[in-house]
Amino acid sequence: MGSTHSVFSFSSGKGGVGKTNIVANTAIALANMGKRPLILDADLGLANIDVLLGLAPRYNIKHVLSGEKTIKDVLVEGPHGILILPAGSGVPELLDLTETQKRILLDEMETISDMIDTLLIDTAAGISDNVLYFNIASQHRIIVVTPEPTSITDAYALIKVLYTRHKVEDFCILVNWANSENDAKKVYSQLASVADRFLGPLRLEFIGFVPRDQYLQKAVLQQRAVLDMYPNASSSAAFRDLAHRINRMGQEAKPDGNIRFFWKDFLMIQ
Repeated sequence: MGSTHSVFSFSSGKGGVGKTNIVANTAIALANMGKRPLILDADLGLANIDVLLGLAPRYNIKHVLSGEKTIKDVLVEGPHGILILPAGSGVPELLDLTETQKRILLDEMETISDMIDTLLIDTAAGISDNVLYFNIASQHRIIVVTPEPTSITDAYALIKVLYTRHKVEDFCILVNWANSENDAKKVYSQLASVADRFLGPLRLEFIGFVPRDQYLQKAVLQQRAVLDMYPNASSSAAFRDLAHRINRMGQEAKPDGNIRFFWKDFLMIQ
């Protein structure tokens, strides 16, 4: 693999902040730019990206680990050719794999390396071991936060754990459901100010915002991407902007930031 492969984790301190919707629409926007994204649904308890897009996966990563299926059998194709690796149903042991299972997963990921160039990981909310591991192993960490005080507090808690326990220093902040760019930047400033005061030399970058948009909710109810149903909506424009930003970040990445290295880090394979 070359340096064009990049890995982004999307996380949040609390649930219900619209993270999965952001991942799905960003993947579609990337596909529309000619990229080849893969979504890893890593919310191992409450996986729902398939529901969001009206898909019905028959298999998940568990079937790959057992040797029943190859990863190509398990991949689901979503709108505009985006690929989704379902990993939610019945796979709580993903962090407790045997060495054999780790090797199987790594080898299987290698078989699809030429099919994808960007890995988007939709993690669970909170600070569980799964969430922390995916963030540590990722090349770029995007923390989704809303203007609600509890969302900001919980986002800070996630950043604090990653920084103090695992020495992670770089984060991108994406504000969802903001009334305006000014409001979004206020949320970012609040978070950055608290982090700077209590944690130290962190790098928190404002990566953008998604505005409150009635069309986004209408699309969710239809199990469709807002980019498809309402391409002229303000949220659709925001997802296109985010995709361009992510694409630039991927192009500027270090040469070792690719998908095989992600899985080696995550699976702790030497």
